[in-house]
Amino acid sequence: MSWLHNPLVGPEGGVELVLTPMTHDIGSLRVRRALPHAKRRMVGPFVFLDHIGPAAFEPGHGLDVRPHPHIGLATITYLMQGRIYHRDNLGSTQDIRPGEVNWMTAGRGIAHSERTPPAAREAGQAMLGIQSWVALPKDAEEVEPGFFHHAGASLPQLEGDGIVARIIAGHAYGAASPVQVFSGTLYVDASLAADSALPLPDEHEERSVQIVSGEIEIAGERFGEGQLLVFRPGDAITIRALSNSRLMLLGGDPLDGPRHIWWNFVSSSQERIEQAKEDWAQRRFGLVAGDEQEFIPLPGGKPAGV
Repeated sequence: MSWLHNPLVGPEGGVELVLTPMTHDIGSLRVRRALPHAKRRMVGPFVFLDHIGPAAFEPGHGLDVRPHPHIGLATITYLMQGRIYHRDNLGSTQDIRPGEVNWMTAGRGIAHSERTPPAAREAGQAMLGIQSWVALPKDAEEVEPGFFHHAGASLPQLEGDGIVARIIAGHAYGAASPVQVFSGTLYVDASLAADSALPLPDEHEERSVQIVSGEIEIAGERFGEGQLLVFRPGDAITIRALSNSRLMLLGGDPLDGPRHIWWNFVSSSQERIEQAKEDWAQRRFGLVAGDEQEFIPLPGGKPAGV
């Protein structure tokens, strides 16, 4: 029996909630943000989800996200097209390419920048990808920060019946990613050929599907690009592709309590958020090596160092 034909557990179900993302401007690029949403703040540990592109930069133009801070979370950058150059205050530098996983644990605090590499800026490039944040469990919110790069070849890839599924983080379909996670996690990049069918993994309590491209059908309902579909725990879900489609399956264990989210800070404690604001204003996070000349000030106009 192949990985695609495992027996489904629970009643056959449909979509519980459809989230339509809001468009946000991150400088030189507009993104569609599905989480956090007024109707749903998180799915499993995922508290933030940006759909980057599809976009095209003309020669001489590119992404410029200046140095900025994070606490209490881990960021996951996963590209399908284009490249991003990462720098952080730990001294990490990484050219992020399609199909690779770049996991940055903020923990007690990290600062980083994301820019288009010089060669790609000069030539121009298309961009498509997903950037997500996972909130860390309470006992890991203040861990040491770190940056971890995983080549695409290190990720399990399952193929069959018109479907290619890559396990980005966590586990699904009997395979596990080498990316170290802090709680039960579902994160899969799935490409579906038209007329193929994919069962949604049932071992995770909270599950959702981000439609990167294409059109799918679930329980007789049609859904298209950009939508985030959330499902009830325990329901058996089958995704049928009406056209060639690219999906991100995401979710996992529920968080161990609510989270406060303010700007780039995530914490179970509002007081910790206030401390992070002050730390960034006073420039206590440290400089991003090689990118020291610029930074993003705190929202609300309070300049750093004042």
